[in-house]
Amino acid sequence: MSGNGNAAATALARIQTDSVVATLKALYPGLQFEIIAMSTTGDKILDTALSKIGEKSLFTKELEHALEKNEVDLVVHSLKDLPTVLPPGFTIGAICKRENPHDAVVFHPKFAGKTLETLPEKSVVGTSSLRRAAQLQRKFPHLEFRSIRGNLNTRLRKLDEQQEFSAIILATAGLQRMGWHNRVGQGALGVEVRAKDQDILDLVGVLHDPETLLRCIAERAFLRHLEGGCSVPVAVHTAMKDGQLYLTGGVWSLDGSDSIQETMQATIHVPAQHEDGPEDDPQLVGITARNIPRGPQLAAQNLGISLANLLLSKGAKNILDVARQLNDAH
Repeated sequence: MSGNGNAAATALARIQTDSVVATLKALYPGLQFEIIAMSTTGDKILDTALSKIGEKSLFTKELEHALEKNEVDLVVHSLKDLPTVLPPGFTIGAICKRENPHDAVVFHPKFAGKTLETLPEKSVVGTSSLRRAAQLQRKFPHLEFRSIRGNLNTRLRKLDEQQEFSAIILATAGLQRMGWHNRVGQGALGVEVRAKDQDILDLVGVLHDPETLLRCIAERAFLRHLEGGCSVPVAVHTAMKDGQLYLTGGVWSLDGSDSIQETMQATIHVPAQHEDGPEDDPQLVGITARNIPRGPQLAAQNLGISLANLLLSKGAKNILDVARQLNDAH
């Protein structure tokens, strides 16, 4: 088993991998699991914004190479790091129960008690996400937003010890997994495996959380249809209530001045975890879930595609094309 992790990225990656291993050990007490820490391109290039690097598999390529060579049998990722189109031969064999999917604002100590709204004019807020920057720029035009890279420890150190940032935006789930509640995939972990390795697929398939799985299928279908990635500000959020899956998606211009947001819903039955699933090639948006019925998976995927088409009909393509051009030009 592999977890993304060099000295710069080990802590959170190791915690996430350990949580998956602990669950597997409880389910399969007779098996031994060896954890191998590996580095990725995204871990090594820390002086460039993610949106500028131009590599779609920043946090996965080296790990998939190890999978391909049978050096490891499964890889634990934050699901947000996995492209919606995986290379041939790979699949997401498990999606674990999602933790808090929201973003968190962490302030420099001198601004303790402040909010983004009450920060002084021209205060600088750090984020590695174009989506976060565009959304916040629209709501808080008096602030400036700059790229900040590095693992959680590095970003927090930059915030606390340097005077460049008044606040930074981080994923709440990462802070919680690190035990830093006082400073507060997004939220979901995915386990990538070889697509044809049925033994490993059966092994990890029991980790699927049905509700999280269906929500992630809808989200990834939306992002894939819009061709959303690190180079454009695209956001998507799901909620399940009373048998209805609600999907909200939006696109923004880089400065947040232009945006389109819509919500759609569909009736989707969340199945028991171990109901029989499809017997044929079951991949949807890179996810294999043979122990979840095909019907709800297809309904979730169709919801994501339908919402993407709705945004495209309202002009989303033009907003995204301009955002890509401007991002490439800077």
